[in-house]
Amino acid sequence: MSARADGVTASDERAEIFGDGDREVAVWIYPHDPELPGLARAAYPESMAALLNAYHVTGVPVVPSDLDLEMIGYRPRRRAVLRASVKHPPQTFYVKVLRERLFREVSLRHRLLLDGGVPAPEVVAATSDFLLVLRQLPGRPLAQAVFDDAPPCTAEQLVDLLDSFPASVARLERRPPWSDAVAHYAEMVSASLPALEPRMRWLTREITVGLAGIPAGNEPTHGDFHEGQIHVARGRICGVLDVDTIGPGRRADDLACLVAHLSTIQHMSARQAERVHALIRAWVPVFDERVDPLELRLRAAAVIISLATGPYRGQEPDWESETRRMIDSAEALVRQVR
Repeated sequence: MSARADGVTASDERAEIFGDGDREVAVWIYPHDPELPGLARAAYPESMAALLNAYHVTGVPVVPSDLDLEMIGYRPRRRAVLRASVKHPPQTFYVKVLRERLFREVSLRHRLLLDGGVPAPEVVAATSDFLLVLRQLPGRPLAQAVFDDAPPCTAEQLVDLLDSFPASVARLERRPPWSDAVAHYAEMVSASLPALEPRMRWLTREITVGLAGIPAGNEPTHGDFHEGQIHVARGRICGVLDVDTIGPGRRADDLACLVAHLSTIQHMSARQAERVHALIRAWVPVFDERVDPLELRLRAAAVIISLATGPYRGQEPDWESETRRMIDSAEALVRQVR
């Protein structure tokens, strides 16, 4: 169910509308999401097998019993992602279920990177009901490989990957960096843990003042660059995911996002923590050579503050201590350049 402050829209009319005289509510039954017309097809093996066959995706006909579907994420009326695993021959695809107004933009971003030689996921089908079917990247996520004994890749490779984005990416729509919303996220943290409010005010002021006057930047950027978006194999980067957010910005934003995510990985063993901290110690000096060290740390601290809202929102058993640990990390970065 969903309701809008300003009343129903045209897409709401694709649902059932119920009213009580004061408000109207759109109601639908999954998977018939009024904003995601392709979800009804993507949600069932029979219709997904037919789609894969229609686009000759696998090279051989697929029957529904050969197909396993798993919902990776669903945000009602916004988007969904499913994993489609074919048993014979073994192949894996990811299905992005998109709203009509975003479908063209997301398709364009994949095409820009692929045409520019960036190892983004191959688009194997783009449908009239706004489904984008992507072939699974080779290798495995950096989020897993950061715990390996051998380095999963080098800092230079990470910088080179971002610098390989074609210049046309900088002509896309601009998205605000995470640091623009630091006050908003700091208020959320303070609301969940009032004892942190003085520290959050100090961090917000230091980050805002420290970044004041730095231009928005026009480098091609990923927009949400972290270890979950990068695939590696045999010590090299072999792919980058979730390119929906690419656009103009500053290289420091992307590198800071990665530093922030690595600095806030939760529930690690002592050995895993040492591996991740060793990577941070090895990579950050290289990032410092590519971007301004002060900007890198302040932007990373801002991203950490946004991530610090997660433990409370997820109602994790130890959310208070996890939140404090994240804020400690953000403060440590700020104090390095204060």
